[in-house]
Amino acid sequence: MKLSDVSTIRSNFPEAHFWIVRRGSVDRVGEPVRVFNPEHIGIRVEQTGLLLPDYLFYCLLAIHQQGSWKQIATGTLSLVNIRVSDVRSIELSPR
Repeated sequence: MKLSDVSTIRSNFPEAHFWIVRRGSVDRVGEPVRVFNPEHIGIRVEQTGLLLPDYLFYCLLAIHQQGSWKQIATGTLSLVNIRVSDVRSIELSPR
């Protein structure tokens, strides 16, 4: 199951539960934040019976801290970005 199966993911999404930094330095891109910015990628969990928004926030924070976004970020050395499709394609697997 992909993240897009249980949530709505898009930019300029003030109704989202939280946002992912879409553009910035290689250390900042992919960081989940709780402050709206129209440039960030918003995530709103629609199926909260399967996935809690706060749990997803901390899972994505761990992914960011592990440096996983650095591998797929595109751009120059000082300014990189990730796509909405990159976030939508995150695989969720029950454990």
